[in-house]
Amino acid sequence: MTANKSERLLNLLILLLVSRTYVSKDKIRDAVEEYRQQSSREAFEKMFERDKDELRALGIPVEHGSADAYFDDEHGYRVARDAFELPDLQLEPDEAAVVGLAARVWQHAGLASATSQALLKLKAAGIETDREVLDVVQPRLVADEPSFDALWQATQTRTEVSFDYRRASAMTPSPRRLQPWGMVSALGRWYVVGHDVDRGEPRLFRLSRVSGDVVAHGAPGSYAVPEGTDLRALTRELQRDRAVGTAVLRLRADAAHDLRRRASSIGPDPDPHDGTEGWDRAEVPFANLDQFAGEVLAALDAVEVLEPAELRDVVVARLEGVLA
Repeated sequence: MTANKSERLLNLLILLLVSRTYVSKDKIRDAVEEYRQQSSREAFEKMFERDKDELRALGIPVEHGSADAYFDDEHGYRVARDAFELPDLQLEPDEAAVVGLAARVWQHAGLASATSQALLKLKAAGIETDREVLDVVQPRLVADEPSFDALWQATQTRTEVSFDYRRASAMTPSPRRLQPWGMVSALGRWYVVGHDVDRGEPRLFRLSRVSGDVVAHGAPGSYAVPEGTDLRALTRELQRDRAVGTAVLRLRADAAHDLRRRASSIGPDPDPHDGTEGWDRAEVPFANLDQFAGEVLAALDAVEVLEPAELRDVVVARLEGVLA
């Protein structure tokens, strides 16, 4: 994807996301510089339709509706924030590093000049905007995973692919064969959704766990996405990391931020057994005990496991293994 196209898609997404109402095609064309540069209405229409389809292929729900609350004769487009956001997906400890992804796109969360001008044009056209929703956009349109381009191309051309994939609980990757339907992003990470050929059912794969090359099989257009497939709803359904237990942890103040973010409750430690101060007590849901033990260990000396005993035993055993 070229830099110009990436910026154009990003600008279009921002315009549709910050608007509190549906934005007509004419206003979209006037607001986005590259659309204004098209020599004819037909050229703009073709470019806009392709861009809209690509955003939808990314799992971004571009809605179509009336731009006027009282008259149904002027239609437009928007992206509703509540439909755009995904519920939290469980992340591994090493993924804390992706917090800085947004900064690589916009320094200090600032907007490119073309985007700022586009927002001003929307305001001038009388369209109410909400810049606060831009926090939702920043981490989503960054793709550092090596497999992104190949999977994106396969998604667009409907080409079956194979790749090696490492599950969270596995030490080594295993081969997978997929008919990709679309791609979604959440919390700075990309996921591909499609039909797992070997397992005969829809599956969700995180791109950061794809190992090696993505290999194409067969000709483009060899399969079709089932009619009515809702990528984001399917992603929620396929999300397997559902909480099966809750850990009670002591967390050092101003530390262990990933665990704090996931905590269902947190407050000052009511009973510091060793007399230390500056610690909090948190309840953190977890889906997999072994995987969660790794997250606890990633916080090093900033966390202590109080409950459950099984989690504490796993953490202690791993620490003893390191010392040995």
